[in-house]
Amino acid sequence: MNSFPKITFCTGVGTVTGANFLLEVSSKTKILIDCGMVQGEKFATAENREPFSYDISSITALFITHAHLDHVGRIPKLVKDGYKGPIYSTPETQALAEVVLNDAVNILKEEADREGVSPLYDASDVQQVFPLWKTVNYHEPFKLNDEVSIYLKDAGHILGSAMIEVTLLNGATGADSGSPLAHSALTGTTSGRSQTKILFTGDLGNSPAPLLRDTEAVGDVDYLVMESVYGDRNHEDREGRTNKFKQVIERTIARGGTLIIPAFAIDRTQVLLYELNNMVEKGVIPSIPIFVDSPMAIKATDIYKTGEHLFNNFVQAQIRAGDDIFKFPRLKYTVSQNQSQEIDNAKPPKIILAGSGMSVGGRVVGHEEQYLPDGRNTVLLVGYQTTGSLGRQLVDGLKKVHIHRKTIKVKAHIETLFGYSAHKDGDHLVQFVSTAGDEKGKGRLKKVFTVMGEPGASMHLAQRINDELGVKALVPNRGEIYRLE
Repeated sequence: MNSFPKITFCTGVGTVTGANFLLEVSSKTKILIDCGMVQGEKFATAENREPFSYDISSITALFITHAHLDHVGRIPKLVKDGYKGPIYSTPETQALAEVVLNDAVNILKEEADREGVSPLYDASDVQQVFPLWKTVNYHEPFKLNDEVSIYLKDAGHILGSAMIEVTLLNGATGADSGSPLAHSALTGTTSGRSQTKILFTGDLGNSPAPLLRDTEAVGDVDYLVMESVYGDRNHEDREGRTNKFKQVIERTIARGGTLIIPAFAIDRTQVLLYELNNMVEKGVIPSIPIFVDSPMAIKATDIYKTGEHLFNNFVQAQIRAGDDIFKFPRLKYTVSQNQSQEIDNAKPPKIILAGSGMSVGGRVVGHEEQYLPDGRNTVLLVGYQTTGSLGRQLVDGLKKVHIHRKTIKVKAHIETLFGYSAHKDGDHLVQFVSTAGDEKGKGRLKKVFTVMGEPGASMHLAQRINDELGVKALVPNRGEIYRLE
């Protein structure tokens, strides 16, 4: 089938990780949205080694929604395999992606050494990526070519996260040249008709977020490709999550234990530091040693400091009033491995924030090995835990887990707090779709594709959109081509 435009959901369907979508506008314009790593029990599954399902040399441009590894993690492989086109994102996403990809090199090497294989990519491969990278600010439309223009909206997920709105211009034929479909396949290919717009959300922020601005509205688009991580459930409210966080800290202190928080280096760590800063400075919790044990999180925090203009108005006012929101008494950033090991010498009670957020690598795994067998301690899981990960095993209540080829008994308290998730929950995902339409409230949204979720969550969200909003929604099949009528 040669008819254009069409979308192929290469990966990122049927699972939360591995975002990689192909929009073919015409035979000469083919756009990738995200190129993320598939993750599970291992940091990078064998699936990431497989060849890409499309002709890399035919890709016009790659657009990145945000810097999490499951959206950027295979870019070095793409470039290593021959991609030479431009990569576009916000400036903040570019800066964070450089930190994320360089950090991934070390973990990929460790994992490859254990398995006796070559790493997916190395530091030299990462270096080849950034000469191709170009930055675009929010709300600054630009023409990619005579067939496509691009507009970035704030997704409110992490610093610099963007929804990518693709407008098919009148130069886009909607089919191969000379085809009888050339002037009928698309809305917007004939005079007097509006241009077709497709919005790729990336991950959507859990607005109102402690630090960032709210997710912007869908706007007047024809097609929506949206995440669905929490499509089948809701989070605690903001006040509820802060109170529960406080209670977990207080209970751990009362037991004389250590609180381990596996935290994503980007956004989750900064949000938790902001909350801890407020609690400590207001005397809500006692001042105890708090460690940020993640070199990547420390670098990401420095980038967040340069992006304060993207914080919400309340936080910006707090900073202008003189509050350094990422610095407070007894907080210590540990960079070196020796500093990390010295954390064990600090007497409890204490709090350790370390990556990775799903406990599939990084320093937190060593801390879990150390502290899980002691019933005085707590592991607080504050975000989605993908199937097969150590974090998911703890959520599922396993009493024995395997870490560094050892069997570890789980006696520590396992707590979950999904209110700090950086993703919208089910009700807010539906509400987000309801913002589709123009200034007069008229909408032209034809179809919603729910992706980046486990099958049950994606299907549940699609059904709600169908039933409650009367908009056709479906869960795409991986690898299948969907024609945009």
